[in-house]
Amino acid sequence: MVQQARSLVMELGNRIARLRFLIHDRNRLFASAFRQVFSAEGLQKLTTLPRTPRMNTIYERVIGTLQRELLDRILVLSRRPT
Repeated sequence: MVQQARSLVMELGNRIARLRFLIHDRNRLFASAFRQVFSAEGLQKLTTLPRTPRMNTIYERVIGTLQRELLDRILVLSRRPT
């Protein structure tokens, strides 16, 4: 998991600076070394509450709602390089 976290950070490059939080459950795979990879990049660690297996479902539903309600209603007027 630590190697995958490092690979993700390298793949994101400068875009990781726009992220603020790392949300994960309390699985043993997310050891302290895993969290240190992201905390070195300035991300704040948020773990789900103990014994709440539906917490990930709630997060996914909120993200899905945001995508449907916000991103689907954006009208692109012109394509301009950034």
